[in-house]
Amino acid sequence: MRFKYTAKTKQGKDEEGTIEAKDKFSLAKSLRERGLVLVSAKEGGEKGKLRSPFSLFSRVSLVDKMFFTRNLKVMVSAGLPFSKALGTLAVQTQNRKMKNALLNIKDSIDKGKSFSDSLADHKDIFDELFQNMIKVGEEGGTIEEVLKILTKQMEKEHDLKSKITNALIYPAVIILAMLGIGVMMLIVVVPKLADTFKELNIQLPLATRLVIGLGTFLATYWYLIPVILFSLFLLFRFLLKTKGGKKVIDAFTLKIPVVSKIVKSSNSAYMARTLSSLLASGVSLVKSLEIVSGTLSNSYFREAIVQSVEKVKKGEKLSQALSLFTKFYPLIVIQMLEVGEETGQTSEILSKTASFFEDEVTNTTKNLASVIEPVLMIIIGGVIGFFAVSMIQPMYSMLGAIQ
Repeated sequence: MRFKYTAKTKQGKDEEGTIEAKDKFSLAKSLRERGLVLVSAKEGGEKGKLRSPFSLFSRVSLVDKMFFTRNLKVMVSAGLPFSKALGTLAVQTQNRKMKNALLNIKDSIDKGKSFSDSLADHKDIFDELFQNMIKVGEEGGTIEEVLKILTKQMEKEHDLKSKITNALIYPAVIILAMLGIGVMMLIVVVPKLADTFKELNIQLPLATRLVIGLGTFLATYWYLIPVILFSLFLLFRFLLKTKGGKKVIDAFTLKIPVVSKIVKSSNSAYMARTLSSLLASGVSLVKSLEIVSGTLSNSYFREAIVQSVEKVKKGEKLSQALSLFTKFYPLIVIQMLEVGEETGQTSEILSKTASFFEDEVTNTTKNLASVIEPVLMIIIGGVIGFFAVSMIQPMYSMLGAIQ
């Protein structure tokens, strides 16, 4: 039976959640074991209940998972049972979705289910990579080592994503500022100039008519701007979710000079780091590759791994299978894999390869601002020049006619 409960902590704070229990007495006992006092309980919980629209936006971030894994590793190392550790971490977390997931996982473990099987009920939080590594850790009695590897994996992933995001903030701000100023000019300035030209009855060039038409439209239907922007955002999200649209966007990013290098380096780093972590945990090569193929962001890099899996199943070495995809994976990846296969240290070599490409991303993102700045200046200059010529040209024509 599922209950939605309200309880008090030892510090007197209120806590709410959803939990499986035989009856209210079992619920109260379960909460007492976590240092909580039951205040009220209602049958049904989340099942059959309409969710708040805001729950659609609820998510568990990589940072939340990273802190959870790190703290769980510390608690398990200290000899704390999984059930107790998960109950403590559930109380500590501020993320409601994560809290409910941990409580449900704790209840499943209390009922005799394994940790890895309990994680499978929350695939939206703990992906296949996390589940498989935990399963291998349980089977081999190396759960502490697996949690340590997972923590390191997430720390590196977070570090890589942060560097890329920080590098893109500057150009994004400049582009948004440019668009904002451009729209304001079109809404405020252009209609006034259009009225002046209309009064003077001047024959306007095509460029001027286009600018005035756009300015008049925006000034009249300004309220459509947020609708159009939101629609474009939804269209982009939709394209990302379709196979064809994702491929088009992925192909486009691979053709932009500086962005292409970041995409190749980051995908290579993530592939090498993830594969290294899985192999170090004891997951078979084929299974590891299948998991890796599901975690890569770029569809072309993912497809290369999928095709390589089939070749590896037939007995081919991974380095040979990937050698057909040097267009995506740099030659150094294949060479390092070859060394790893010959020495029997594939996991260690892949870890070093991942570090190399992570450094590449760092160096590229450091120089990104200096590369993008002149390009942005040229674009801004071109837009301003077009706008200025379009609006000033009729004035020169008018002055020439007066002379």
